[in-house]
Amino acid sequence: MNNSGFTVRKAAVLGAGVMGAQIAAHLINANVETLLFELSAGEDPNANVVKAIENLKKQEPQPLSSTARGTFIQPANYDQNLELLGECDLVIEAIAERMDLKTGLYAKIAPYLGERTIFASNTSGLSINQLAQVFPETLRHRFCGIHFFNPPRYMHLVELIPCTTSDSAMLDDLEAFLVTSLGKGVVRAKDTPNFIANRIGVFSMLATMHHASEFGLGFDVVDALTGSLIGRPKSATFRTADLVGLDILAHVINTMREMLPDDPWHEYYAVPPWLQGLIGKGALGQKTKRGVYQKTGKDIHVLDIARNEYVLSAGKADPDIAELLKDKSPAGKLGALRASPHPQAQFLWAVFRDLFHYCAVHLEEIADNARDLDFAMRWGFGWTQGPFETWQAAGWGEISGWISEDIAAGKSMSNVSLPEWVHELGQSPAQAVNPDIQGVHRKPGSYAPSSKSFRLRSLLPVYRRQLFPDRLLSEEPQYGQTVFETQAVRMWSMPEKAEAGGRTEKGDDGIAILSFKSKMHTIGSDVLDGIQQAIDEAERNWRALIIWQTEPPFSAGANLKKATERLKNEEPPSALNVLAKKFKKTAQSAVLKAARKLNLADALMAGKLAEVEAMIAQFQQTSQALRYSMIPTVAAVDGLALGGGCEFVMHCDRAVATLESYIGLVEAGVGLLPAGGGCKELALRAAQKAKDGDPFPVLKNYFQSVATAQVSKSAEEAKELGYLRRADEIVMNRFELLYIAKALAVAMAEAGYRPPLRARRIPVAGATGIANIKGMLVNMHEGNFISDHDFLVGTKIASVMCGGELTPGSLVDEEWFLELERDAFIELLATEKTQARIEHTLKTGKPLRN
Repeated sequence: MNNSGFTVRKAAVLGAGVMGAQIAAHLINANVETLLFELSAGEDPNANVVKAIENLKKQEPQPLSSTARGTFIQPANYDQNLELLGECDLVIEAIAERMDLKTGLYAKIAPYLGERTIFASNTSGLSINQLAQVFPETLRHRFCGIHFFNPPRYMHLVELIPCTTSDSAMLDDLEAFLVTSLGKGVVRAKDTPNFIANRIGVFSMLATMHHASEFGLGFDVVDALTGSLIGRPKSATFRTADLVGLDILAHVINTMREMLPDDPWHEYYAVPPWLQGLIGKGALGQKTKRGVYQKTGKDIHVLDIARNEYVLSAGKADPDIAELLKDKSPAGKLGALRASPHPQAQFLWAVFRDLFHYCAVHLEEIADNARDLDFAMRWGFGWTQGPFETWQAAGWGEISGWISEDIAAGKSMSNVSLPEWVHELGQSPAQAVNPDIQGVHRKPGSYAPSSKSFRLRSLLPVYRRQLFPDRLLSEEPQYGQTVFETQAVRMWSMPEKAEAGGRTEKGDDGIAILSFKSKMHTIGSDVLDGIQQAIDEAERNWRALIIWQTEPPFSAGANLKKATERLKNEEPPSALNVLAKKFKKTAQSAVLKAARKLNLADALMAGKLAEVEAMIAQFQQTSQALRYSMIPTVAAVDGLALGGGCEFVMHCDRAVATLESYIGLVEAGVGLLPAGGGCKELALRAAQKAKDGDPFPVLKNYFQSVATAQVSKSAEEAKELGYLRRADEIVMNRFELLYIAKALAVAMAEAGYRPPLRARRIPVAGATGIANIKGMLVNMHEGNFISDHDFLVGTKIASVMCGGELTPGSLVDEEWFLELERDAFIELLATEKTQARIEHTLKTGKPLRN
C-alpha cells in the first residue's frame, strides 16, 4: 500500500517462457497472489504452465525463494481463464519479442481487464508507443513498458518505460510497488530501441567484439581482460553472451540495426558471421550447452574462429597488463592503458574510449540524466561503476581531450564529435562537491543534457524509506553521529537532521546502530568487546540497538585466522592450571591427547587452547547478552550471515533480513561446530516446537543443516532451516533494510520491551537421540559418503545438540548446552585434521575433506 491507496493484491503474468515464469516466481516471492498464463495444451489445458512451474524448482540460481513457493503460482490459460484478469491489479505480458504476437494478444485480453488494472509489457526493446496503439484508447493511460533483467529475482534493475498516454500517477504507483514490494531499482527510460541498459550494454559488447578482432585477441583472452579486472562480472563479454543466449543477443543487435538507421555507429549493428554461424548450428550458449564456450568433461573449450573449431580455453591477461589494472588510481590506470604499446592495453583503452563516446552522444536521447544511465549499467549488467562514473573518476577533462584526439585521428569507431556539454563539464565549478571534481555527477545532482541542469534523485515518497540509497561516485554518505568508535566497531545514531537521497528527514528516535569495521565483518575478540560495550551503552542511554553494516555482508563469521594464529604464535598463560579450571577432566584428557598427536608440549598446547576457549566463552557471553539485554536488539541482515554471524542473528530479539540473505552455521565445513550459542539455540527451538515433549523429530532436521554446513539460499529458506524465526521480517529491497529495522526497534521499545525469561527447563533428546543420529552417520561412513573425521565432527555435533548422554526428556538449562559447546569445540580444534581443514580453507577458500 502507498499514499495513493494503490496496492497489488493479485497479479497475472502472460507467457510461461523463461522470463514470464521467473517474473511470476518473483511475484510469489513477494507474497503477491499470481496467475501464470500460457497457451492451452492437449487434454490438460494447463500442461504447459504446470511444466514451466516444475522447471522453476530445478533451476539454478533458484528463481523461487523456496521451492515450496512454486505451488502458489496459479496455472491459467487463454481459452478458459481470461475472466480472471478482471481481478488483477497488475498484468505483465512476457511473451516472445514479436510485435505481431504481442499486439494480437493485447486485442484478445483487453476486454477482460479490470477498471484499474495496470497492463505492462516486459519487452526488452520494442516500442512502447507502437505497442500501445492496439489498446482501446480508453485503456492506454494504464499501459506502459516494464523491463525486468534476467534473472528477475537477482537482478536489481527494472526499466519503467511510459508511452505518451501513460498516466503519471499510475507510473508512480507502479514504481513504488516495484521498489518496495519487489525490491527493485527502477530507472525510467525513454521509448527508444532497447531502452538504456541493453542499448549501452549491447553496444559495449559489439565494441568489444570489434576491437578483439582488430587486435587479434581470442575470446577467452578478451573475457580475462573484460571481467573482474575492470570491475565487470566474471562472465565478462563472451561468457555473458552465452548466458544471455546467442539468439537473444542477435535479436537485440538486429533490433538496433533496423530501428536506428541514422545512428553514427549503425555500421557496427551487425551480427558477426561467426555468431550467426553458431546460431545456425543450434549452438545458442548455456541453454544448449554449446556456444562461444563448450564444456567437455571437466575441460572448457572456446571457439577459435580462425580454425573454426573449439580449442582448450587457456587465454589469460598478460601479467603486466593485469598488474597495471590493479592501479587504484582510475586516472593512472586509463592513462597507462592509452600510453602502453601492448595490444591488450590498446584494446582496453579502445573499448573504454568508444563506450564513453557512445554514452555521451546518446545520453540525451535515451535517458533523463547521467545517474539513470550509470545505475542502469550497474543494476542491469552488474558493473561496479557506470560508464560516466568511470570516466569522471579518471578525470573528466583529460579523458574528454583524449577521446577528441582519437576521433580526430580516425581511431574511434565513429567520427561524430563529442557533444559540447561534455567539454563544458570539464571545468570545475564552485558548486562541485570538490573543486577538483569535473563531470556529470555533482552535489546538485546528475547532469541532464535536455535541460542543461543537474537533476536531483526522485522525490517519490517510496524513496524516503531508503535512508542510505545506492550511491554514485561523487556521493559520500554521512553515517550519523558517532556514539563511540574502536578499531573494530562503530556505534552511532541517526542525527536530528539526516540527508536521505537528497531529502532531509528527522531522525532522532533513540535507536542506536552498531556497525563492524573488520574485513567481511568477521568476528574476533575486538568485535566481541565492541558489541558488549554497545549493549552496555544502549542499556544506559538508548531505546534499542540495531546491528547493521554499511555494506554487505552482515558477517562472514568468526575470524579463523586469528584463532589459528593463537594456536601457533601466542605465548601461553600458565599452561595446565588454566585449562584444568575451565574443563571437565574428560575434555582436558581429550585436549592433551590431541596435543600429543601434534607433537607439541602438553602444557604449551593446553595453554594456547585455553586462550581460544576464553574467546569462545566471550562469544557465548556476547550472544547471551544480545538475547537478555534490557533493550530490544535487532539484527539487520543483508548478504552472508555465516557461523558466528548467524549465531548473532539467532540471538537478537528480532531479525530483519533481505530476501537475498544467505544464512547458516558453517563450522562443520572446517571440522568444528557452532560454539557461540548456535547449537544451544537450535536445541532450545526444537524443544519449543516439540510435540509430546520430544524434541528429536525437529532436532534431527536442525542437526542435518549444521552437520552439512548448509547455508540458506534465501531468507525464506533460512526460516525453513531454523536460522530465522517465523516472526522475523523479510525485506525485499536492501536499501530499505535499516528503515524497517528502525521501525521494528521503535515498535518494540514503545510496547514496553522486556527481555525473555531464561530457559531453565529444556527437555533434551539425550542418549537415544545421539544413538539415532550416530546410526545414520555409521551408515554414511560405511558407504564412504563421509570420512573418519566427518564422522567425529558429526558425532560431536549430535552430542551437543542432544544435550549429552542424558536420559531423553531430562531437563537442563542453557548453560548446560553452552558448556557442551565449548568442550566439543576445543576438542575438535585440537585435532590435526581440523587444523588442516582450517588452514586449507584460509589458503584456498575451499573446504578440505580429510
